[in-house]
Amino acid sequence: MNPDFMPHIAVNTRLLLPGRVEGISRFAYEVLLRMTQQHPEVQFSFFFDRPFDPQFIFGSNVKGYVIPPPSRHPILWYAWFHVQLPRMLKKVKADLFFSPEFYLSTYDKIPQVPVFHDLAYEHFPQDLAPFASWYCRHYSPRYAQLATRILTVSAFSKQDIQEQYDISPSKIDVVYNGAKEIFCPLSVEKQQEIRDTYTGGAPYFHYVGSIHPRKNIESILRAFDRFKSEVESPMKFLIVGRKAWKYDAAVAVYEQMKHKEDVIFSGFVSDEVLAQLYGASNGLIYVPHLEGFGIPILEAMESDIPVITSNKTSLPEVAGDTAILVPPSDYEQLAQAMVRLYGDSDLQRQLIDRGRIQRRKYSWDATYSSVWGTIRSLLS
Repeated sequence: MNPDFMPHIAVNTRLLLPGRVEGISRFAYEVLLRMTQQHPEVQFSFFFDRPFDPQFIFGSNVKGYVIPPPSRHPILWYAWFHVQLPRMLKKVKADLFFSPEFYLSTYDKIPQVPVFHDLAYEHFPQDLAPFASWYCRHYSPRYAQLATRILTVSAFSKQDIQEQYDISPSKIDVVYNGAKEIFCPLSVEKQQEIRDTYTGGAPYFHYVGSIHPRKNIESILRAFDRFKSEVESPMKFLIVGRKAWKYDAAVAVYEQMKHKEDVIFSGFVSDEVLAQLYGASNGLIYVPHLEGFGIPILEAMESDIPVITSNKTSLPEVAGDTAILVPPSDYEQLAQAMVRLYGDSDLQRQLIDRGRIQRRKYSWDATYSSVWGTIRSLLS
C-alpha cells in the first residue's frame, strides 16, 4: 500500500446491536475491533440503520453515521442498500465498502467486499418469510457478481457459492471464524457452582443458538426425550438462545415431550454467562441442517467439552475428528450418540483431547488477518 495513501473504508454495521452480538454480528464485531485498532492510519465510516451504542465506535479513526430507515424488512433492505447507501458512499468519498453480510450497495464506483456466511436461503427458502426469501434469492447472486471479492467462512461455503452462482473460485477467499478467549475450561468447583445456579445442580447437555427451523431444535428435543427414556440419569438439557422465527414447531415438540421438565430455556445470555455454561456442560449438542461454519463447535473445543454435531455441510470440516457426527434429521441416531457420550468417559476424554489440537486452526486474530489481507490487496 502506498505509504502516502490514507484509505477510507466504509462499513455496513447495521447488525451491531447491544445485547445481540451473535452469529454474523459476532464476526463483524471481532473483525472490525481488530481492524480499526490495528490500522489507526485508516479512516472508517460505520453505517448504522438506527441510533448506535458508542461501544461500537472502536477508536478515534471511526466515525458513526445513522442512515434511515431501520432496515428490518425486505422493502427497507432495498431502500437502505440500493437508495440510501449509494448516496452515503459517494458523500463520504469512501475508497472501499466492506459488508460483513452478503448485502451490497449498487454503488459500483469503488471496490466492494461482502461476507457470504452461507446460502441457507437457497437451500431452505421455506424457512424464511416469503418476501424475505424472494429478496435473498433474487439479490444474493447479483451481489455475488457485483462484489470485487467475496469472503466466506468455510471451504464448504466457498464451493456452494461457486456452484450456486457460477463464481470463479479465484474470486472467493476463505477466512473462517474464531472464538473469544473468554471460552475456557472451568474448575470442578466452578462447574458445580454453575450447575447449582442453572440446572438445580444436575449435569446437562446444551445447545447454543437462536431457535428457528434450520437449527433443528425439534430433532434435538426428540432425541433427548429418547435418551431420558433409555438412560436412568439426572441429565438436563439447556437451550441457550433467543426465539428467532418460525419456532412454533419446536415449541410443539417440547409440549409433547415426556421429559419436558428436564429441558430448560435460558434465553439469550451475555458472553460471560455463556462461557460459564459451556465450561460446566457435559457436551454441546449442535445438529443444524446447514451451517456456514458453526462457531459453537469451536467454543466447545475451547471449553474442553465434547461435541455431537451434524455430518452435513461445514460441520465435519470445522469439527474434524473431534466430534460424534450424526445425520441431522435422524433423531434416533442422535439419541444413541447422547447415550454413548454420556456413558463412555474414555470417549469424552478422547474428543476433548482432539479438540485441543483442532482448535489451534482457528482464532479471531487469524480471521481478521485474512480479511485484512483481502481488503489491503484491493486498496493497493
